[in-house]
Amino acid sequence: MNALLKIISYPFTVLFYLLFGITILFFHPVQWVCFNWFGYNAHKKSVDCFNWTLLRCLNVLGTTFHVDINTSIPNNVPIIIVSNHQSMWDISPLSWYLRKYHPKFISKVELGKGIPSVSYNLRHGGSILIDRKNPRQAIVELVKFSKYLQKFKRSGVIFPEGTRSKTGVPKPFRRSGLQTLFKKIPDGYVVPVTINNSWKLQRRGMFPIQLGVCLEIIAHPAIKISDYDVEMLIDKVEETVTSKIHK
Repeated sequence: MNALLKIISYPFTVLFYLLFGITILFFHPVQWVCFNWFGYNAHKKSVDCFNWTLLRCLNVLGTTFHVDINTSIPNNVPIIIVSNHQSMWDISPLSWYLRKYHPKFISKVELGKGIPSVSYNLRHGGSILIDRKNPRQAIVELVKFSKYLQKFKRSGVIFPEGTRSKTGVPKPFRRSGLQTLFKKIPDGYVVPVTINNSWKLQRRGMFPIQLGVCLEIIAHPAIKISDYDVEMLIDKVEETVTSKIHK
């Protein structure tokens, strides 16, 4: 059965990438028009539609989504979403299912150019681009990001493992980014998020993509940043995120 599913996955992966390519090419000019002619809110709606469409593309592969979002997450406050990271396919589900909190991403600078729709949104939608080879630039961007989240009461997504876990096994959290964000947004909240199974989509690399994966997202109860010492808070968040990762 596994061999048969692998064979079947080839044509479905080709179809997926065809739909994926059409999607990112279509929404690039849509985003441009929305951002330049109508402003942030219109651009945000176009990005929401973009991410919804990407999820439908994943459905072509038999991918399903199981999402559990705790109702304690407050509105109209700055939020830091701290998540484990298993594959590139984490981004659209997080963006769509947490869209009411206006999630913005801390991303590597290389993604800021060359990818239709994705790069445009990273450059203009409120996310930041970090140069991993330049710690000074990263700190400056994180401080600016903190001010942005506080001013507009939006959420910032950080993957503190640093790189994707290709087998689902969590990597230790890197603390410097979390320390900066927690210290600069003491009146905000942190929402630990656990992602399961998205690594299976890239079990064989980018081609073919595995069929029938159930991608799970768990958004845990929000924690007020000022209620904890920064180091204790990082420990608590890491324990919460990793406690629900499927071993």
